[in-house]
Amino acid sequence: MEKTSKIYVAGHRGLVGSALMRKLQSLNYTNIVIRTHSELDLTNQAATHAFFESERPEYVFLAAATVGGVVANDKYCADFISNNLLIQSNVINSAHEFKVKRLLFLGSSCIYPRDCPQPIKEEYLLTGPLEVTNRAYALAKIAGVEQCWSYNRQYRTKFLAVMPTNLYGPGDTYDLEKSHVIPALIRKFHEAKINNSPKVTVWGTGAPYREFMYSDDMADACVYLMNLSNELYKPLLAQNRNNGLPPVINIGVGQDITISELAQLIGDIVGYTGEIIFDPVKPDGTPRKLLDSERMRNLGWCPQVHLKQGLKTAYREFQDRQSASSCA
Repeated sequence: MEKTSKIYVAGHRGLVGSALMRKLQSLNYTNIVIRTHSELDLTNQAATHAFFESERPEYVFLAAATVGGVVANDKYCADFISNNLLIQSNVINSAHEFKVKRLLFLGSSCIYPRDCPQPIKEEYLLTGPLEVTNRAYALAKIAGVEQCWSYNRQYRTKFLAVMPTNLYGPGDTYDLEKSHVIPALIRKFHEAKINNSPKVTVWGTGAPYREFMYSDDMADACVYLMNLSNELYKPLLAQNRNNGLPPVINIGVGQDITISELAQLIGDIVGYTGEIIFDPVKPDGTPRKLLDSERMRNLGWCPQVHLKQGLKTAYREFQDRQSASSCA
């Protein structure tokens, strides 16, 4: 990407999208196109088509999505599959029609089977049943991967699907009904601390393992991929392999911890000294989701932010938000 290339960040207010904005702006990209949901509803095919026809972006980061944790995935499963299918289909088709040079589609590690061998390689996609608690969302993201692959094969497009591990960081959602595990625990421990609550209850047994990556690391990886030379980028696209590896690349940190260990770590960072208990009646989700990110490392990229460092930054940002809202 040239510094003046027209770059569209879809979903620029979300966790990943806001991190992409920070990264692009820090690198002095000067022609970034954004739209809020009220300005452009990406589930609307005609509106999406008109936007691409008018703006003609050269590069697209497709980070717009309906997302959430275990509670939201279960409660709003119809929204999760229908909204994401519509967004993906509209953006990817318009990117093809208006000759976008490269598109990065942001997926999720939940696309892989529930009981994958660990660490999870890209070729394990569609080799077993999905985790039931987020199946609707996972199927939508799998459809996005297949759509990128199909356009690459039929139209020689350059659409790549990136599969990040679990993300956290500035811009995260702290609504307990919609949030993922890290923001949910940050909020729970913070509120327990200020209310002097004697205990905090965490969903599930605490036994599952999860891998976590700071959102700014993810953004750095995405911009890195978008700027790969054609020699390195084109082999990732699977343009000539109908039965081979799809255009998917994992992005992770290579280490995971149990939810129990995570809860203790966040409790320590927040300064909560009460009891942590686990509710085994609540679902655990997938037992383990450690990504094999060897292909990404072989391209010369690796993450920079350690989990403890990232959690401290995330908690400070949460505190800043709380202070701002109380002063409003």
